[in-house]
Amino acid sequence: MSHDLVEQRCPVEDQQGVGVGMVMVSAIVCVYYNVIVAWTLYFLYMSFRAVLPWSTCDNEWNTVNCVVDTGDRLPQPSPPTNATNSSTLFNSTYLVNGTLFNQTVFGNMSAALSAAGNATAVLSGKKMSASEEFWTRHVLEITDGINNPGTIRWQLLIGLMLAWVFVFLCLFKGVNVLGKVMHFAAPFPYLVLLVLLIRGVTLPGAVNGIKFYIFPKWEKLADYQVWGDAALQIFYSVGMAWGGIITMASYNRFSNNVYRDAMLVPIINCATSIFAGFVIFAILGFMAHSADTTVEKVVSQGPGLTFVAYPEAVAKLPISPMWAVLFFLMLFTIGLDSQFGMVETCISAFMDEYPHLLRTKRTLISFLACLFEFLMGLPCITQGGIYVLQIMDWYCASFSLMLISLTECVAIAWIYGTDRFYKDIELMIGFRPSPIWHYMWKYITPSVILGIWLFSVITLGPVTYDGKSYPTWALGFGWCLGVASMLPIPILAFKSMLSTEGTCSQRWKKLTTPLESWGPSQPEDREKYLTSLRKCKELEEISHSSHMRTNDDVATPFLST
Repeated sequence: MSHDLVEQRCPVEDQQGVGVGMVMVSAIVCVYYNVIVAWTLYFLYMSFRAVLPWSTCDNEWNTVNCVVDTGDRLPQPSPPTNATNSSTLFNSTYLVNGTLFNQTVFGNMSAALSAAGNATAVLSGKKMSASEEFWTRHVLEITDGINNPGTIRWQLLIGLMLAWVFVFLCLFKGVNVLGKVMHFAAPFPYLVLLVLLIRGVTLPGAVNGIKFYIFPKWEKLADYQVWGDAALQIFYSVGMAWGGIITMASYNRFSNNVYRDAMLVPIINCATSIFAGFVIFAILGFMAHSADTTVEKVVSQGPGLTFVAYPEAVAKLPISPMWAVLFFLMLFTIGLDSQFGMVETCISAFMDEYPHLLRTKRTLISFLACLFEFLMGLPCITQGGIYVLQIMDWYCASFSLMLISLTECVAIAWIYGTDRFYKDIELMIGFRPSPIWHYMWKYITPSVILGIWLFSVITLGPVTYDGKSYPTWALGFGWCLGVASMLPIPILAFKSMLSTEGTCSQRWKKLTTPLESWGPSQPEDREKYLTSLRKCKELEEISHSSHMRTNDDVATPFLST
């Protein structure tokens, strides 16, 4: 699915299934991810007021259990979370012709999902902060379970429509418009984070929050759960198997230094996460100071960072509407950043699969894709929509991504071959990468991915939300979503084996041999590629002839005797 690097088909037939799986994962996640962007848009709209609506208890949606002062709230246990969805934020960063594409994503959305974790507090008489009631009783108007979907929230419907309109306007002309948008969308979140950090460190209690962030609890290093969650966080943060990095990389020049970019992406990604951590924990330290408690209790007892805890902290700042606008505008920008990559993956996949039919209909394909995803997201903006969103997030973006990555890695390292992969990279960048990558691609990376996948499967329990179990049909629906993106790999591989002529070994050899059409799409690059292949073939023939002569020389004395 490249535009400048390769022709229409994959070099290995199994990789076609991997590509379809990536597209399916991105398509499913796009459905509910833009719902998160719609929530952000609504918070942004509500921030343009002199008094933030989640800072008081005198609104129509508030109850007698509403309290403004966080310190007056009764202790509330955190809702159970899934081990695979335990991160707060993750980054996915990539470079396209020198332009930085950065996606700070709500790490599998669990922070956002857990934000409505205390919807039953009113019924049980527990105290709830004004921000919690704004979120659960006004934004979501959450019902008692997935069996009670309720009606569509018209405010969120408008937000979802606007979110998809923004996505369409940035993608309907392709990467040319997207690149210009990213010149603003990529650096803007860093600017806002810097402003929030400067403001955050000046708040009382911020130092305690930062200390809690940078000083680890060494005894926790003996807990395998910590290491497993950390591995999952890194896996998702780099954005493997989503297809976005490959799609955007396909727009690079053939001679682009992919080796340099491969080093820069994880470094920028992790540095951004660390930088954002200082911003977040400075505010959490301020919250702990305001509530006269410890940072650890604020973190463990908060009903959700993104849509309850952080807005609550912002409401305590001087000129709070200004900080709220900046915060939610930042979330909206980075949300669109992430959405661009996933939607572009889906659009490019269809256009590259049927180039003669669809290449001139980019605008129509973009419109139909956005319309379809918008319609699929409607169940998630009903009053019970967050239960649907929780299922989708719980199952579809967890273990399937790892199996897709594992298949991709095995196909490249063991079938396509690391030697040929090295030569392809050397042809593009002008030098051969370090030999250590041979062992990384063939042994270490597949082993690590397999280990993370096993941890994910072992710790993946049935989906719950706010301590509520889901009915059997909902669990079945979730597993269908999770498995759907993995099925194309064995199905397409089996289909290719059946449709290829010859014995099983002949079919396997043919299907695991790169196609003749594989290579750069531009004529001048393709000529260099074919010349390189011819030289390699000549060297192999010379080596083979030399080896045969050596064997003949060894055998001659015995034959003459």
